[in-house]
Amino acid sequence: SDYTVLDLTRVRSGPTCVRQLADWGANVIKIENPDKAGSDMGGSREGSDFQNLHRNKRSMVLNLKDPDGVAIFRKMAETADVVVENYRPDVKFRLGIDYETLSAANPRLVYASISGFGQDGPLAGRPGFDQIAQGMGGLMSITGAPGEGPMRVGIPIADLTAGGFAAQGVLLALLGREKTGEGQWVQTSLLQAQIAMLDFQAARWLMDGDVPKQAGNDHPTSIPTGVFVTADGFINIACAGQHMWLRLKDELADDRMDHEDYADPPSRSRNRVALNALINENTGRKSTEYWVGRFAEIGVPCGEINNIQQVFENPQVQHLGMARDVDSQERGPSQIVGQPIRMSRSSAEIRRPPPTKGQHTAEILAEYGFEEAEIEDFSARGIT
Repeated sequence: SDYTVLDLTRVRSGPTCVRQLADWGANVIKIENPDKAGSDMGGSREGSDFQNLHRNKRSMVLNLKDPDGVAIFRKMAETADVVVENYRPDVKFRLGIDYETLSAANPRLVYASISGFGQDGPLAGRPGFDQIAQGMGGLMSITGAPGEGPMRVGIPIADLTAGGFAAQGVLLALLGREKTGEGQWVQTSLLQAQIAMLDFQAARWLMDGDVPKQAGNDHPTSIPTGVFVTADGFINIACAGQHMWLRLKDELADDRMDHEDYADPPSRSRNRVALNALINENTGRKSTEYWVGRFAEIGVPCGEINNIQQVFENPQVQHLGMARDVDSQERGPSQIVGQPIRMSRSSAEIRRPPPTKGQHTAEILAEYGFEEAEIEDFSARGIT
């Protein structure tokens, strides 16, 4: 709560970063353009997306295209701890609110920038979008069933992970400031985040020259791991390692699985299709509930495949508190997605519902020492 964050972000990657800081108590001031109707999400403020992204923030309207608006922002930045922005790389320089300019007056400032492709380099000026990063970053080439063409994943994973990495970078910079007394410029991009999330798939190319391909629901290297049919639906089974394979084989008690074609990981990899057919034949005889319970008992990772409603009806999810209550100003009592982090002495709280546009403008300006007459003048001139 001692840290003030000036939030210049819009769309998703930036708000995702700032949400992490806000949920853990930071004083977040969301700066919004007075000329822009509605929300910054391409949807209404009443929509579930905006409501989930922008909790725990205060909102002020500020026209950064007006020199007086820029002057107000610079005054605020003189005492801020963090600024987060996800403009195209050149915009902050045109507005005069870039890191070098602001840190000259506030050397302790941590300034986080999220872009599509990086702050410099041959593609820096391109507009970034999650699906573009999924494609350029390799994810779509390894997602989906073999031979069916590239497939995007069902969430904006490049946006979300770029926001998460930016929040991590902010926290690292704040830790560094404890030693040096100085802030720094934190940078990430959708493309960098997407490539980092390739993880072992990227390492297969970098270290072994192996270009991973689509494997559908099958794990590319741990076999058998994938989706299998039951008498009333489907389950995931994750059979990583020889010891788990032996447990699975013993439980299914099908002599055909004792064949040398399935004796070790390389053999199972070569004969994946036939092995999957054998497993499906056996698991298809009993219910999802039976297999989930039985495999859990013998230590083979297994789980049902839920739709989103079933996710939040799951007793373990309810125990973990992943749906959090909020009293929305637009929608009334509602629920939004909770934090996935638990700590023994600290907790993330939903302290504020998402703000209405400019709801706290006068309040915030007063905190920075502006008089009532000045605040009224700013509003009359369209600066706030």
